[in-house]
Amino acid sequence: MPKIITRRLLCCALLAASTTIAAPFSGAIAQDSFPTRPMKLVVPYAAGGGTDAIARLVAQGVGEKLGQSLVVENNGSAGGNVATQQAAKAEPDGYTILMANQGPMVVNPHLFKNVKIDPLTAFEPITLITAAPLVVVVPKNSPHKSIKELIDHAQKNPGKLTYGSAGNGSASHLATVLLAQVTNFQATHVPYRGAGPALNDLLGGRMDFMVTTVPSVLGLIESSDVRVLAVTSKTRAKKFPEVPSVAESGWPTYEATAWYGFAVPKGTPKEIADKIRKATVETITAGVVRERLENEGAEPIGNSPEEFAAMMKAESARWAEIVKKANISID
Repeated sequence: MPKIITRRLLCCALLAASTTIAAPFSGAIAQDSFPTRPMKLVVPYAAGGGTDAIARLVAQGVGEKLGQSLVVENNGSAGGNVATQQAAKAEPDGYTILMANQGPMVVNPHLFKNVKIDPLTAFEPITLITAAPLVVVVPKNSPHKSIKELIDHAQKNPGKLTYGSAGNGSASHLATVLLAQVTNFQATHVPYRGAGPALNDLLGGRMDFMVTTVPSVLGLIESSDVRVLAVTSKTRAKKFPEVPSVAESGWPTYEATAWYGFAVPKGTPKEIADKIRKATVETITAGVVRERLENEGAEPIGNSPEEFAAMMKAESARWAEIVKKANISID
């Protein structure tokens, strides 16, 4: 064989070998350098509510620790289903993170007739950020001065009281459904695209009461624009030691909490998911973010992906029974 042909074949072989070796190496470099551009945090509720408030608080700290912006994107359509589905279909590269909570993750699959994905299998859990009780609030000019007065009125006037929520299947909605089941009353539900719009109508006197997250309503409580009648945890909350729980007010089996976590699309590389989790846990367990969470009645958690997955599975089973008992479904 002529020497020139032999040399060409040798060059081609070396080029092919170097290409084969470079592919996985470049992938490793991409994961090691993540992130190299801004990321997106999908919040399945409108701006101004409790989920949004915690999302923005944590996003700033996580972005700072990762060296890139974590931009919040709100979409409250269809009880958070639209945003959740879009996040599930995003490229599994770590640049799209879902603010996961009980509504879209563990309630909506039992509540909506046409949920196109199973959130528990469509995402990789990152960590549970925090959990907190909700509060039962009424406008400042409401005639109801206690949770017993409110429920007594609702029992005597079935369907006449109205309550708002952050959307169908949201924590505020299901906490009220459970309250109605436990205390045996009926009220008319008015869903909104987030707690913020619902609270605006509560202030305007267009509804009677609301069960909502502490972050979404804390400013209104401090300005005395709303009155807190009860907290939804088993015992009193550290943030409101003078406010009784629903359980201690006569309904000991009642308990509801709101929880928030991070999840990424299925298939996201473990190395990238671990980076996001590390930055998240560091953010919520130290400094200003921890203080802000505790000041708003929340408890920083930061558990493992496995623990978060197990909790969501248990929550899904629990809320499936509650939804079935209430006989509610949404097309």
